[in-house]
Amino acid sequence: MADLNKLTIADARDAMRKGDLTSAELTEACLTEIEGAGALGAFVHNTPDLARAQAKAADERIKAGDAPDMCGIPLGIKDLFCTKGVASQAGSRILEGFVPEYESTVSQNLLDNGTVMLGKLNMDEFAMGSSNETSVYGNAVNPWKIDDRKLTPGGSSGGSASAVAANLCLAATGTDTGGSIRQPAAFTGITGIKPTYGRCSRWGVVAFASSLDQAGPMTKSVRDAAIMLEAMCGHDPKDSTSADLPVPNFEAMLTGDIKGKKIGIPKEYRMDGMPDEIEALWSTGADMLRDAGAEIVDISLPHTKYALPAYYVIAPAEASSNLARYDGVRYGHRAKLAAGDGITEMYEKTRAEGFGDEVQRRVMVGTYVLSAGFYDAYYNRARKVRALIKKDFDDVFAQGIDAILTPATPSAAFGLGEMENADPVKMYLNDVFTVTVNLAGLPGISVPAGLDAQGLPLGLQLIGRPWEEGDLLNIAHEVEARAGFVAKPQKWW
Repeated sequence: MADLNKLTIADARDAMRKGDLTSAELTEACLTEIEGAGALGAFVHNTPDLARAQAKAADERIKAGDAPDMCGIPLGIKDLFCTKGVASQAGSRILEGFVPEYESTVSQNLLDNGTVMLGKLNMDEFAMGSSNETSVYGNAVNPWKIDDRKLTPGGSSGGSASAVAANLCLAATGTDTGGSIRQPAAFTGITGIKPTYGRCSRWGVVAFASSLDQAGPMTKSVRDAAIMLEAMCGHDPKDSTSADLPVPNFEAMLTGDIKGKKIGIPKEYRMDGMPDEIEALWSTGADMLRDAGAEIVDISLPHTKYALPAYYVIAPAEASSNLARYDGVRYGHRAKLAAGDGITEMYEKTRAEGFGDEVQRRVMVGTYVLSAGFYDAYYNRARKVRALIKKDFDDVFAQGIDAILTPATPSAAFGLGEMENADPVKMYLNDVFTVTVNLAGLPGISVPAGLDAQGLPLGLQLIGRPWEEGDLLNIAHEVEARAGFVAKPQKWW
């Protein structure tokens, strides 16, 4: 079998069960591809020896007939997940040299399912960014390219998106705090799902904003997302926000039957200045669902316009609290001190050297909105707005809406460096269609559905009811089938 690294999870699983392929062969194909893909900057800590050992164990498990669906599948793990014995830096200098003695629950769930870890993937520092340009490792690069213009793979899960789109691995883990799975998935022509808040454990995932963060899979197809999500999920007593709910067989729910489903189209997502091709793709998506037997319903989510400002109060506030633990005392980077420097100087110098500009910006914003004089004016008000945004969704779902269709991003991937010196708010606007989902704790998926005039991928987003990932995946599966997106980036790296 040629081009093993280009297989989907489902195809690789079936081939390994038939004996046409081994995990060792599949893993070797991916490792070879990774070696030649340094220009993409996707992998930042490679673990080839570990991967080979895990592949060998997976093959024995498959031979013994004791193999879950994900057994033998080579994955990339986002650098935000703590991995036992493997450097876990969250893309930051302040965690330089940090090698955890424990495994995150999500990556442990995947290991228990027999997956193979190829290494750690690039990301925006502490998951703060929409272009993977805030990483201590340098930026990851989108495998899609226009002439000589290098494009962003999106963020913060940029390395994950780039690695999957370039077939360096069969799938990857991502995390999503305001769109960090869905936006990079849309920019690179892959599938990414953020499950309901609490569906995947946050234990062992380096925290950005604890009430918003959620792990999810980034894959080559909706079927692969269903298979991988099932392996990642599950109740975890170590995470107080983890839901004690049974995990369905999501793949079995991909029936393709969506007749009678009500799909909402929110009028508030029609933004001023939205490119015509995004508008056209959205209309095409609605037509595809209508042709599949779904009912398209115009809906209103009136507080949408307040989502971005509310998010950029709540997320930095939680980040300023979470990042206070990085002080140079117990682990990670510690600044060199001058004679006479005390503990305060050590904190100040370590944080100034260890945190990048974007992280410092968000920590300062967060500290400001939590300060005594401004707590009610900013943080409390943002929390109230968040409750109203959640109520908008609750009201719509109470009217019988099964899912909501929106664009995934306001544009296709932009060039690396193009936003660097722009007003940071311009970068924040990339999350305009995705942050509402995190604020309301809902599941959301991005599916590649078309190309823009330059030939770059565009994604459609579907937002589902809480805990109804199976239903959401089934609707997304139908969009995927009807969109027939098969375009791939031309190999230049």
